[in-house]
Amino acid sequence: MRAGGGYAMFAILLGDDGAELRPLEPWNAEEYLTHLDRSRDHIGRYIGLADAATDLDSARAFLQSYADKTAADGGRIYGIWLDGTLVGGVLFRTFDAPAGTCEVGCWLEESVVGRGLVTRAIRVLIDWAVNDRAIYRVEWLADSANAASIKAAKRLGMARDGVLRGSYARGGGRRDIEVWSVLAPDWRKHRETSARG
Repeated sequence: MRAGGGYAMFAILLGDDGAELRPLEPWNAEEYLTHLDRSRDHIGRYIGLADAATDLDSARAFLQSYADKTAADGGRIYGIWLDGTLVGGVLFRTFDAPAGTCEVGCWLEESVVGRGLVTRAIRVLIDWAVNDRAIYRVEWLADSANAASIKAAKRLGMARDGVLRGSYARGGGRRDIEVWSVLAPDWRKHRETSARG
């Protein structure tokens, strides 16, 4: 499969709309930077991901940091490609198998919001974490003003655990973070219900 100037060795189809989930690796740095530049303001509205890659060297360093986390079983990052174009991604920001916990996150270009790409991709991550790695608690952190992220957490069957008030600085002020989570037994029930519905 030819995409982004290279071959995708491993890809998971996310549906019949041409969407694929693939590892996002340091050799993808140029494509990743181009993707961020297309929607930097949108992506950076609630998260600092776009701030970490402002040129090719910093993009490569950011992706290398996740390659290092993957090698240490401490985190992973994946891109979402739509018709061969990188349009977003999902990640395990943290992954602690001995403790049975992880945190998932996402980002998307504005042009593809509303297609269910994040929900489909995060389901793949949570299924793997719960079923293959025996993760018990999966967390999702969302800026309280990020309605789309909170809706995604709800679609994924997550429960709102609470709010970390004034948790981080962004856009010249302090922002609140909502903590959402799903536990392994609840995830399995959610998936069974979704499969029947």
